[in-house]
Amino acid sequence: MLASGSSGNAALLATDNTRILLDAGLSVRELGKRLASIGEDLERLDAIVVTHEHSDHVSGLPVLARKLARCGSAATIYLTHLTEPAIDWGERKPRLETFQAGARFRVGDIDVQSFSVPHDAIDPVAYCFEAEGVRIGSVTDLGYVPESVKFHLRRTDLLLLESNHDLDMLKVGPYPWSVKQRVMSRVGHLSNQVTSEFLEDGLDSATAHLVLGHISEQNNHPEIVRMTAADALSRRGLSTRLLLARQGTPTEVFQF
Repeated sequence: MLASGSSGNAALLATDNTRILLDAGLSVRELGKRLASIGEDLERLDAIVVTHEHSDHVSGLPVLARKLARCGSAATIYLTHLTEPAIDWGERKPRLETFQAGARFRVGDIDVQSFSVPHDAIDPVAYCFEAEGVRIGSVTDLGYVPESVKFHLRRTDLLLLESNHDLDMLKVGPYPWSVKQRVMSRVGHLSNQVTSEFLEDGLDSATAHLVLGHISEQNNHPEIVRMTAADALSRRGLSTRLLLARQGTPTEVFQF
């Protein structure tokens, strides 16, 4: 995970042969810097896979697409039919592959499964990625966890899951009431408590690594996130490794 939070989101998934960038919510300069810190390069990308059109997930995408085109990259941008027209591509659209939410497709040697999530975007999706027997799920920006999402998150070796806000902090925090209502709604973001409830009754016991992300800097605190989730995992008796993804720095590189 290169960045996770309300100011920008991006992650890299890679095999020996294929590199996928998940979302591009950072500037091209910052994306390049963070990729370089883990020994990677923007020009080596094979694909950019987009979850939805909100700026913290696509703010750097149009400029990145133009940069890749100038350097002769064959990288393709994958996003849903409905999300594509919601992004301002400038004068010339880049190389795009659009799909219906719920579609499964392949990028190099990585299988990609999309699925819808409840969020106040035009056509938001989350993804599971599978290659060489390893399955990774990434699910942020959703107001609750429906059964359909729980189904897709089975058998994940690593799961990135949202734990956006502490409900009490949100209620007394600086946001206008209309924004608070949006965040708390069923098309908003997951609270620590809702995430904890999923960990207790929905997390696959085989999940070895759990990364909690999209943590609000205004309405949450990393230690509250950690303690709430750790308590839920303990009640399940799970040995799942728990980590937090931050806004300002990449996580460690997870290798399988």
